[in-house]
Amino acid sequence: MSTAHAIVVHGGAATSSDNEDGCVRAAGLALAALQRGGDALDAAVAAVVSMEDDGRFNAGTGSVLCLDGQTIEMDAAVMDTRGRLGAVACITQVRNPVLVARAVADSPHWLLAGEGATRFARNGGHPPFYQPTDKARAAHARLLAALGERPAFARLWNYERPLDQAEERACDTVGAVVRGADGHFAVASSTGGSAPSLLGRVGDTPIIGSGFYAGPQGAVAATGIGEQIVRHLLAGTVYQWIAAGTPLDQALQRGIGLFAPAVAVGLIAVSKTDQGARANRAMPHAIIVPAA
Repeated sequence: MSTAHAIVVHGGAATSSDNEDGCVRAAGLALAALQRGGDALDAAVAAVVSMEDDGRFNAGTGSVLCLDGQTIEMDAAVMDTRGRLGAVACITQVRNPVLVARAVADSPHWLLAGEGATRFARNGGHPPFYQPTDKARAAHARLLAALGERPAFARLWNYERPLDQAEERACDTVGAVVRGADGHFAVASSTGGSAPSLLGRVGDTPIIGSGFYAGPQGAVAATGIGEQIVRHLLAGTVYQWIAAGTPLDQALQRGIGLFAPAVAVGLIAVSKTDQGARANRAMPHAIIVPAA
């Protein structure tokens, strides 16, 4: 089967449009992966690695600091129509969680979490990495000021460091969906977590059918407030609409419409014949299709 390739990349709902050049670069690297003979999953992973390395996005090197001001917990996932599925949740001290998720797809499991995921990464040759950005530290300081006395988090606090020694809302994700020229689809996503959040918090990014889905009719990636996205199994729901014949853009709009305006959410998708991106907030993104 031969078809036209398509690549769609996003840098997170409710994030600065100034970061769109990072999405363009990521999409270009995905295209380069296809041109080198890589498949759709190779391309999607290449795009996400680029954004994890960028530092401006809440993923990889740009991940947010947890409330204790020290911990960084990250999630990532990959899936394609060749049967590969892998994810990590609450992984720490790695530079590229999406590469670890890709390695999990070749293991006997589909999801590894916490210390087990980090040990798996070490055994796979991923060296320790912990370099919070100045942006992350500044955002953490602003968050502390905004939380004030933090009564809710004081009651639920579950970090090792006491609340009085610890402590910008962040809930964004990066992602890519790809349609290969061979008709296969793939999706890859990564996030640096949410702030504020309790230790061990997992959002939609590594949950199949919520933050990501790929099937024979296309691939979908979601971004936004994970606690809301999972309630709608958003990526899987939008995929099913597309598979049932709903035009892609209409399916994306319908997915966004499931949420109250106050809930930031975004979607990207590819189908056999179309590709697109929709959000109810600014969402840097990039789309590559063959020139007409």
